[in-house]
Amino acid sequence: MLPFALNHMTAPKLGWQDFLDLAKGLGCVGVEFRNDLKRPLFDGTAPAEIAAAVRSRGLRFLALAEVKMFNDWSAAKRAEAEALMQIAVAAGAESVSLIPRNDNVATSRDDSRVVTETALRALLPMLKAHGLKAMVEPLGFEVCSLRYKDVLAEVIHAVGGEGTYFMVHDTFHHALAGGGPIYPELTGIVHVSGVKDTIYLDEMRDGHRVLVDGDDLLGNVAQIRALWAAGYRGPISYEPFAASVHDLTDPKAALAASMEFIRAGVTDA
Repeated sequence: MLPFALNHMTAPKLGWQDFLDLAKGLGCVGVEFRNDLKRPLFDGTAPAEIAAAVRSRGLRFLALAEVKMFNDWSAAKRAEAEALMQIAVAAGAESVSLIPRNDNVATSRDDSRVVTETALRALLPMLKAHGLKAMVEPLGFEVCSLRYKDVLAEVIHAVGGEGTYFMVHDTFHHALAGGGPIYPELTGIVHVSGVKDTIYLDEMRDGHRVLVDGDDLLGNVAQIRALWAAGYRGPISYEPFAASVHDLTDPKAALAASMEFIRAGVTDA
């Protein structure tokens, strides 16, 4: 049985309790909450209450997102990261999510490595002090400052971050970055979403990201199958951004069908 999970971006209109109930009802192993849904984090609920609610449903709080533009390092970014880590600990999260700058700065491999290493070296003792892991997500866009997994792998090893820093293998961003090597031993979570629109890869944006089914153009099943064959056994978390998904009146049924599609494609291989 594949260990599916839900990112709150899957159903951002749901309050946190309904979102947890959706994850439980789908047999998920855990959830990811996020601070960019244009409303107060946890809808203003105390983090300790979130921790108790997650545990009571038999779920894991996999990650709290996000420190945005984490590799635009500064004193202000340090304070932002520290604040998120404190909330993560209080809410029972296992990790925080780190999202690189995506504004056409530091896009070369050399510059990408420099800015990412600067930030991850500074964040490492902070994470260890809080007992947290970090999920670092390369973005496949050409304007991103951390596009390639091999650069991130080099930096994780350079800073001695094994066991604290983990990659997010996002099937959408992996496709946009042209594929490349996978690192199952460094992967902490997989984000899944599909694209059906027949457009060029470099024109794909978050708004195109839907649930995975037989019309998927990104090769989600093939990507997950490769990770599974290589030994990855961590969570596979849904993260669609399309308004058509967010507006579903019955997300449970649609998600269940998509999960079954992926499950069949991976386990029957």
